[in-house]
Parts: sequence; structure tokens; C-alpha cells
Amino acid sequence: LYCLGWYTVNSAYGDTIIMPCRLDVPQNLMFGKWKYEKPDGSPVFIAFRSSTKKSVQYDDVPEYKDRLSLSENYTLSISNARISDEKRFVCMLVTEDNVFEAPTIVKVFKQPSKPEIVSKALFLETEQLKKLGDCISEDSYPDGNITWYRNGKVLHPLEGAVVIIFKKEMDPVTQLYTMTSTLEYKTTKADIQMPFTCSVTYYGPSGQKTVYSDQAVFDIYYPTEQVTIQVLPPKNAIKEGDNITLKCLGNGNPPPEEFLFYLPGQPEGIRSSNTFTLTDVRRNATGDYKCSLLDKKSMIASTTITVHYLDLSLNPSGEVTRQIGDALPVSCTISASRNATVVWMKDNIRLRSSPSFSSLHYQDAGNYVCETALQEVEGLKKRESLTLIVEGKPQIKMTKKTDPSGLSKTIICHVEGFPKPAIQWTITGSGSVINQTEESPYINGRYYSKIIISPEENVTLTCTAENQLERTVNSLNVSAISIPEHDEADEISDENREKVNDQAKLIVGIVVGLLLAALVAGVVYWLYMKKSKTASKHVNKDLGNMEENKKLEENNHKTEA
Repeated sequence: LYCLGWYTVNSAYGDTIIMPCRLDVPQNLMFGKWKYEKPDGSPVFIAFRSSTKKSVQYDDVPEYKDRLSLSENYTLSISNARISDEKRFVCMLVTEDNVFEAPTIVKVFKQPSKPEIVSKALFLETEQLKKLGDCISEDSYPDGNITWYRNGKVLHPLEGAVVIIFKKEMDPVTQLYTMTSTLEYKTTKADIQMPFTCSVTYYGPSGQKTVYSDQAVFDIYYPTEQVTIQVLPPKNAIKEGDNITLKCLGNGNPPPEEFLFYLPGQPEGIRSSNTFTLTDVRRNATGDYKCSLLDKKSMIASTTITVHYLDLSLNPSGEVTRQIGDALPVSCTISASRNATVVWMKDNIRLRSSPSFSSLHYQDAGNYVCETALQEVEGLKKRESLTLIVEGKPQIKMTKKTDPSGLSKTIICHVEGFPKPAIQWTITGSGSVINQTEESPYINGRYYSKIIISPEENVTLTCTAENQLERTVNSLNVSAISIPEHDEADEISDENREKVNDQAKLIVGIVVGLLLAALVAGVVYWLYMKKSKTASKHVNKDLGNMEENKKLEENNHKTEA
């Protein structure tokens, strides 16, 4: 008997196991055989090949039926490798004189399935040891080992914080292993969003390998440690009439769903969800607002809210009627939660200052608006209006002017009053109404009516102005066109009156300057006269004697005559 040493063939589960005989075929070979040994050492022959007939015979072994193949060089192949194929196989070459044997050990490996974390906890609570999940890997041969990781770092058992329970089970039919590792973990807030994974390490035909599971992230529950309160809309923009929503938040997970809200001046809290709404707030809602947890009233948050307000009182307001020359005090009173801007408008034109009337004029009439606003609070504006009507009885002034050609005369009736007076022209004596007139626009309670006539004899024109207050009449004598007469100056318009006032101021300035110059000249002259007083006395005496001589000569001439 000649026997070679041990030889091992590694095969993956399901592959074909190839076992060469490893013996040199002798010249006088009779046949070759393969067998395997049972655990008790007894042989089981499975294949036979004759050297002369070149035929192959396979023994009736049920587990290897249709799985064996024996080549001419006596290499044995076993298809669809199983775990049960892990045996000691022997190749036998037999001659007339010797039996040669070459044993081969078969090892079969099965890669386990990718590990998976199952039975995962819905959430983990801080400071509590709780099952995180099970890591399972199936169909492994030989069995593997499972490792847990937190954020990529290996977790080792730690009393009261990390507990790992490992177990393995073998399927009696397939002889494959299922490994299960259970992790119990005491979590902290540091584990928020931290990934947990597991891996299985196993041996394959080419050595040790490791397969990793997918990451698992767990919801971490922790108690509320701080409460905050929010105000919507933003606190600096709350005004009377707004709705205020208070929102209370806790930083725990899950966040608290109910709170106690405390309103200004109310010691007892109002139980509500995380929001509490105040509608149509008034200025008396200004104050401190608070909220707390239901079970921890000491954990409280507060905020101060100011409800901005703006009041405007215009006196007088609405439609006001006064007589020309009356005094009218006007006041616009503002009350606000902070400094407010005030703007006065007249007929949509901004005024430089607030109006004040010591003596009303027609041009003071119009629509006045006092408007105020808080710039920092959007939409907080108030305005009131005053429609001022200035009334006056009709006032008349008549003027006349001869055309430079001397062929006509222009008669103008200037009328002032409100409501607008109606003007009528008549010729005294005949009483006829003159319709062919020209009127100016009615501005600031004034306008005029103008007619042009060429009278052949002296006439009297009458202008009548009438409104709801009174009827006023004025007359003017006009000479015939052939008789020259003095023209009367036209009424000066408001615009021209301003120009005349400016010119008058200029003239007054010139006159004052001339007076000052004259005063200086007078002082100089007085000083000069004082110095020459004595000399002037002598001169006066001489002049007196000369006058007496002239008088004597005049008397002598009269006597002769």
C-alpha cells in the first residue's frame, strides 16, 4: 500500500468540486476507484474505471446520484457542492502488485446573506436601556460573527449601557447557519441623527471577509429643557384691531403639544395647544405674556407686547361755514403709542405749517386734511378733513377807461363775495339790461364784468351783484365820447397786488436810504453853518444898508413922477 499525504480542496456552496487524483498512473494499472470515509472510518465506494475497458461505473449512493464525473486521468468532479460533501475522499489506483492511495479533504463554504437590522425600535428614550434592534445574517457556512457599530465605531458591551446578545441556528436540512445579534442600548442626545450599522464576518474559499448592513437612524426622545414664546405678527408691528397669535415651543422630542398661557393681569394660566390667538386687540392688551409646560410650571417663557395706537382729533372738522374777516382757530390733536408724523394738506397740496386764521379771506376756503402716521407700524394711519367755506356779501367797485383811439370807453364792475354773486348791468333811465358783457374767471371770491360802450351823450351805468346773502347796487356816470374825462384805475388782482407789494417794498427801501443820506448831509451842513455864524452877521449888516439906499432911490423916483 502506497499513500500520499493530505490534500485539501476548497469549494463554494453550489459550485463543482474538482479533485485530481494526484497519483502517477502506473504501466500495469488494472483499474482506479474513488471512495469516501464515513465518520466511523468505514469506506463508501462511489466510482470505478477500468484501464482496459475504458468504462466508468458509479456506485449506487443516493446523495451522489447524477452528480459524479470521473475523467480518464481519474480526476473526480462533484457538481452542486453541498455542506454534506465535506468529507475525506480517496483516489485508489490498483495494480497486480500494489494499491496506491491519495486522500483529499473537501471544504465547502457558503457566503452569508447581507446582514439586516430588523425589529427596530420606533424610538429611543434618553437615559433608558432599550432594545435597538436585531441584526440577522442567514445561510452561512461555516457560521460567522456579528459586530455592531455606532457612527462607524465598534460597540463593545458596557454594563448598563450596551448589551449584545448573540445566537446562531443551523438548518438541519441545508446545514446552513443563521446568526442573530440583539443590541440593547442606552441612548443620549448625542445619538441624534447618529447612524447604527452591523456587519457579519465569515470565512470563504479565499479567506476571511466582512459584509455590512445598511445604516439605521433612530428617533431619539428626550424631555423638554427650555420653553420659548413667539409672537405673530412681529411684535414691533402690532396695532389696534390686529389678531395676535402666541406660539409656545419646547425643545424636547417629541415637542409638547399643550401649554399654559398667562395673559397680563391674570394669575391663572389658560390651557391650550401650542398656539393661542387674541382677536381685535386694543391698547389695553399691552403687557407681559407668558407660557409654561403643564407639568412644569416653573419652566416658563415670557415676552412683552405693545399694541400700538394712533388717535387724531380735528377741531373743527367736516363742513364749516364762516364769514369773511372772522377768526377761526384750528387744532389737530394727536395721541399715539410713540412719536407720530403730522402732515397738513390743502386741496391735495402739502402745507408747510398747520393752518391758523385770525381774519378769514376768500382764498382761505378749501378742503383741509390733517394726516398722521406711525412710520414703524405699517398701515397705522389716521386722517380727518375740514371743508372750509368763507361767505361774504357782495362788494362792488366800478372803474372806467377811455380807449386811446377815443372811440370807446371800457366800464368794469369788480365784484367780491361768496357764494358767487350774479352781475347785472342796466342803464339808468331806460332800465334796459345789457347782455353783451365779458366776465373774468371767479377766483378766491372775486371776478369782474366788463362792457365797452361809445355813448353819444352822458349816461349812468348801474352794476347789480346779488348772492344768497345780499343784493348790492353801484352806479357810475359816464360822459359822452366827445367829452374828455378822468379815467379811474382798475382793480388790482391778487397776483398783481403781490407784485405791487414787492415794488412798494423796494421803493420804501430806496426812500429810507435817501432819508439816511439826507440826515448825514444835514449834520455836516449844521456843523458848517455853526463855524461861519460870526462872518454871516457882518455880511447881513452890509446887505441891510444896501437895501435902505435902494428904497430911498425908489421913493425919489416916485416923487418926481
